[in-house]
Amino acid sequence: MDKLYWLDEIKLSDRAKVGDKAFYLSRIVQSGYPVVSGFVISADTWREFLETLHSSESLVADLPHSSLHLDVGNWQQLQHVARCLRQEVLDASLPSHWVSQISQATKTWDCQCLILRPSLNISSGTQQLEHISGLLESVFCLCDPEEIAQGLKQTWSQLFCARSLLYWQKVGVNLQQINLGILVQPVENVIASGVFKVNNYGAEIEATYGLGLAITKGEVLPDIYYIEDKTKVIKEKQLGNKIIAYSVDPNPAFLTDESQPIQSVKKYNNCCFAYLLNEEKQKQYSLSDEHIKEIIILGNQLVDEIGNNLTIKWNITDKNQASKIYIDQINIPQNFNFDWQLIKGIGASKGRVIASAFVILSNSQPKVKQIPKGVIVIAPAITTDCLPLLHEVAGIVTERGGLTSHAAILSRELAIPSVVSAKNITSQIKSGERILMDGSTGEIYRLSDNESLNNYEIKKWEKDQKMSLQTNIKERQINNSQHQTNLPMISTQLLVNISQDSLIDKVQDLLIDGVGLLRSELMILNILKGENPLVWVLNGRKIELLEVLSEQIEKFARAFAPKPILYRSLDWRSQDLSLSKDTKQSLQTSILDEHGTLSYLKNPAVFELELKALAALQKKGYKNIHLMLPFVRTVEEFVFCRRKVEQAGLTQDSSFQLWIMAEVPSILFLLPEYIKAGANGVSIGTNDLTQLILGVNREYGELSSMFNECHPAVMAAIAQLIKMAKAGGIPCSICGQAPALYPEIIDKLIEWGITSISVEPEAIETTYTAIARAEQRIILAAARKQLGYL
Repeated sequence: MDKLYWLDEIKLSDRAKVGDKAFYLSRIVQSGYPVVSGFVISADTWREFLETLHSSESLVADLPHSSLHLDVGNWQQLQHVARCLRQEVLDASLPSHWVSQISQATKTWDCQCLILRPSLNISSGTQQLEHISGLLESVFCLCDPEEIAQGLKQTWSQLFCARSLLYWQKVGVNLQQINLGILVQPVENVIASGVFKVNNYGAEIEATYGLGLAITKGEVLPDIYYIEDKTKVIKEKQLGNKIIAYSVDPNPAFLTDESQPIQSVKKYNNCCFAYLLNEEKQKQYSLSDEHIKEIIILGNQLVDEIGNNLTIKWNITDKNQASKIYIDQINIPQNFNFDWQLIKGIGASKGRVIASAFVILSNSQPKVKQIPKGVIVIAPAITTDCLPLLHEVAGIVTERGGLTSHAAILSRELAIPSVVSAKNITSQIKSGERILMDGSTGEIYRLSDNESLNNYEIKKWEKDQKMSLQTNIKERQINNSQHQTNLPMISTQLLVNISQDSLIDKVQDLLIDGVGLLRSELMILNILKGENPLVWVLNGRKIELLEVLSEQIEKFARAFAPKPILYRSLDWRSQDLSLSKDTKQSLQTSILDEHGTLSYLKNPAVFELELKALAALQKKGYKNIHLMLPFVRTVEEFVFCRRKVEQAGLTQDSSFQLWIMAEVPSILFLLPEYIKAGANGVSIGTNDLTQLILGVNREYGELSSMFNECHPAVMAAIAQLIKMAKAGGIPCSICGQAPALYPEIIDKLIEWGITSISVEPEAIETTYTAIARAEQRIILAAARKQLGYL
């Protein structure tokens, strides 16, 4: 545990670490509102704690990397798994220095009791999760190290109760998307507490004696005060039914002499006294006129800043015979964040950046010829003619598209933050506006021009970000040979997906065994300038195109030699590049249109040029370039391409390999036939394979939660392909986004016998670690079995 995050110090970039509840509270603390003090135990601490769990139960052993894909329809299984997971958490030991650090921090408060409030942040795409506020409950505990440790584990364990597991599965949230911080606050002597609610229909106050626990537990009907919209005074009030009240004080100020503690429930969670109120007290309103005025003033101040849609939980403390109103929780609408307006999309490429927006309104507008350096590009979608212009932008945001769109893939390769499926953002942001985007959480903030504490914080964040970037650059400049000595050896080949020659210098020294996917389409976009390569052929530029292909491919062949490179032949789809009007070709938009090897049968001219380029490089002495065919539908298509390869003379070199992509589900039945026809290897493209198995368009952001490479049907298909490749004596790789997005599946890939894994440059380090961990587990399991321990 690196540190605790105090509410008055939390920064915008800390949101995922501290959770939304604590983040919102920190915003109003730093704006000068009276808030109960507190600090946050970060989501990083929770994940670090899960890493320490050791169990023979497979689900527990994989935490926090497991996606916990359960059959929630099987109630008995769900209850058993939930009970097992919660017990593992409750039985585990916390590092003593964690408990000591937290306990020491609580000593700044003069209190005997703490409340631990779960503070969640979910990275789950565009959908807003509903009813999540009541999913996890706050936990009370004494200011004692042992009590604190148990309280923490009790709070964390709630993530794995049956209703939580059922909810995560229902809304399509993986464990990796859940960020759980714990807000720790003192429990004070409270005269009264309650809620201030405001929406489009009006405002009201709910109140009861003592702690708000009585309202939360549903043990009282609170007093209700309805506020007149124009005059901001009480227009009507209703006396509640208040029989019970809670307090940490054995002699609270709100009680009369006749009140007595409830003997059967003397304390709640060893902290709070529960009291019965006498009839006289029950007939009285819990708030004085003065307190009502203060709450209305405080609430209206927040309404003026935030708008007519918020909920505030407040309490009135009694210190030294003086009362004061404090806020202990605030719920804020998702589309507002004080000085920032929040727009939510799907995070497609990690990183945060603040820059000016450059808005491309629609494809019907004149084509963009140039994009300023250092801007955040915002567009309905990124077309292929724009892709060459994105190399020097700071970030990319699109209204449409998914995690596997060209823009998302290129941004990950170039390490540019990107967000996709941010609905209607082109109508909300104007060119030149200063915005902050977070490619990890999918959040985009429009920043105000007003100088304020929050803007000061942003400037400080920008400075910290630059310093952090410089530190990362220095760390990456450490001698590669020294770095390798600290890492375990792996036997599974780790390859890289790449397309841009500008990244060769950065990538070639990484811990990789070669290039598992050289994306030809993105590789030559800079030269094609948005034109279909077939147009070049039809316009008599065949020799020029051949020279371009040869020159570009040679850059990679030379840089990575002798490491192998799998060059995937061009796979333009009709929505990517259209033909010129002279060709009289119609533009189709279906994901199942004429592309891949089928397009080679229809018109092999460009494919033949690619083969000539590869053959020329082979004659130059480059033996490390191999060919991979995209979107192969039938064995007949493969045989056609195989003959073209032979005619080009590529197979005269015995080291040359012809691979196929496993993207169309028919390969699950035909792989042995492909092997007989001469396929030397197969690479699983999980992007297309997933969408065709599940029937979900991968470019349709609204269905992002359904596009799941970890779906049992997809995982079963991957397992079958690996098994069939092994039986056929050919290598099997995987080059889709699945291993990078879901590192937890790497254990299964290694177990099934995958020979290589190819990922984006940004995922190399984490994938290497995941492969090493998976191989070590398999070796350990085999050793235990041999020694008779299993």
